[in-house]
Amino acid sequence: MSGTFRSFNAPFTGLADVEKFERMPVEDLVPYQNIYDAFCATVSHFPDKAALIALPPGDPMEDGVSITYSQMLARVNQTANLFLSAGLATGETVTYLLPLCPQAYFTMLGAEAVGIVNAVNPLLEPEHILGIAKAANATVLVATGKALSPELWAKAAYVIDRLPSLKAVFVLGGGEECDGKKIRPFDQMIAGQDASAVNGRVSRGLDKIIGYYHTGGTTGVPKLAPHTNRMQLSQIASSGFGMGYSPDDRVLAGLPMFHISGSIVVGMVPLLNAATLIIVSPQGFRDPLVIGNYWRLVDKYKITLLGGVPTMLSALLNIPIGEADISSLRIGMTGGSAAPVEVLKAISEKSGVNMLEGYGMTEVTSFTTMQPQQGKARFGSVGVRLPFVEIAAAHINEAGKIERFAEPDEIANIIMKGVPVMPGYVQTEFNKKAFTSDGWLISGDLGRIDKDGYIWLTGRAKDIIIRSGHNIDPSIIEEALHEHPAVELAAAVGRPDSYAGEIPVAYVQLKPGATATPNELKEFARERIPERAANPADLFLIDVMPLTGVGKIYKPALRQDTAIKVFDAEVTPLRGNGVDISVTVDNHAVHGTLATINVKGGDEAVLRQQIGEKLGPYTIRHEVIWNG
Repeated sequence: MSGTFRSFNAPFTGLADVEKFERMPVEDLVPYQNIYDAFCATVSHFPDKAALIALPPGDPMEDGVSITYSQMLARVNQTANLFLSAGLATGETVTYLLPLCPQAYFTMLGAEAVGIVNAVNPLLEPEHILGIAKAANATVLVATGKALSPELWAKAAYVIDRLPSLKAVFVLGGGEECDGKKIRPFDQMIAGQDASAVNGRVSRGLDKIIGYYHTGGTTGVPKLAPHTNRMQLSQIASSGFGMGYSPDDRVLAGLPMFHISGSIVVGMVPLLNAATLIIVSPQGFRDPLVIGNYWRLVDKYKITLLGGVPTMLSALLNIPIGEADISSLRIGMTGGSAAPVEVLKAISEKSGVNMLEGYGMTEVTSFTTMQPQQGKARFGSVGVRLPFVEIAAAHINEAGKIERFAEPDEIANIIMKGVPVMPGYVQTEFNKKAFTSDGWLISGDLGRIDKDGYIWLTGRAKDIIIRSGHNIDPSIIEEALHEHPAVELAAAVGRPDSYAGEIPVAYVQLKPGATATPNELKEFARERIPERAANPADLFLIDVMPLTGVGKIYKPALRQDTAIKVFDAEVTPLRGNGVDISVTVDNHAVHGTLATINVKGGDEAVLRQQIGEKLGPYTIRHEVIWNG
């Protein structure tokens, strides 16, 4: 391809730079009709540059296997042709259950070139995986074989037995489970395909759906958000601009590819901006060996981006840098769930780069807000909007109509519209509550937008619990508990957690005269909850469930109660010797929720420091009131 490679690493100090960047239409910035053509263009400029470096499982400090851009394109072509040879037709989907590995990238790009890709969380229960595959109209499955993971193969086998629409199954590390007919080894099968081109590509138009990404767990099948070529192409420019990606970047790939964080944010976007991805482990950042060696990996591979979910950053604070040279880092970025301000400050100080926060959703392809790279860090904010998307705070009535847009710094519903916003869920019954009557996507988050365009999230209008970046629908916990004969009312909320951000806990009101212990109810629920991450860490029996005026459970009161329990336990060791400390948690006009710590007695300076150290890692803001 003629011409020079376009880099989107432009100055980004605030909203004015966003407005300047988007003066050129996204179709001119990324002049392709589909992701495959955009990838081919990147390869044409950097054929011999490393696209992927896969580190060996079990020892991340050993040298990895390097795959150049031209070699990767050959594997993508072969994978796409394999899917076509299996009979993949227009409107059909390739579902994959894979860990982090080069084959997951081949599958993602190959499936998008000729059809629709559907990445599924392999940690979900098999019934949910099956439901997602059915909703996605999957006819091809790519899965992990028995030798690599007996547990993942058992889930794949469950789907295979119950999904008659499957035309072919390709197994990573396949062995005895392969029958030579329907179930065949992935690597061997792609090796026999044409590597020079995709023969019969069908997904060409900008508005063709090329991906289905599921949201967090629900009582039935998780909602499927479709991605189009246009949506993903726009992110090459907008997220590329926001994160300043360029061919000089080297990024540790450790986030799961069933989520937009791994597949788009630190997957497709840096790849199509010609960066190099270092695949740290099949387990990604969940591998303790990777976290333990993180700073050494930054040194060895001259990593430029310090990225991860807040729980990972908290873990890195406990890993000494030692003699590692981390001066290659140019930026830090986090998202997925609210990041504690004190963690952001601490990791920024430790790494030497500003740890900036962004915000996005499965439904909007990738990040839609970001702290400006060259701007002054405003810890606690998720930054300003990125190009080609509008973001507003608005008051919305029950009918989904915008009653009015909020004033600066007024808390309201965060809504979005623009190029990266999905056209609507696959399961159309969910769309009525997902959009306003005039087409804005309702994020479900509450927040305020200040006079400079910075967005500050203050809470959630919906009840989703976010545990380490993973969305948990509380209704799956509540429905499981309601099956118990002694339960009258059950409610699940997120309890503040200094590592995971939130973890689920449950409150239960028993029926009159009924008896049951918290442990009994927890075990009962665990047997029925389809996601292990959703199992309640604690369960509290209460006499009367707090209700609204119309009889609905009033969850803000429960969230405040569990926050008080956590913060009260944290400050308990500081009590005594004339020191009295009380904790209250209430709504706040600016922060959404604020914990007030009333202190009497003792040394003020020492106690303020001790309280800050204990409560700083939490996302809920706190304020110390000194009463002498």
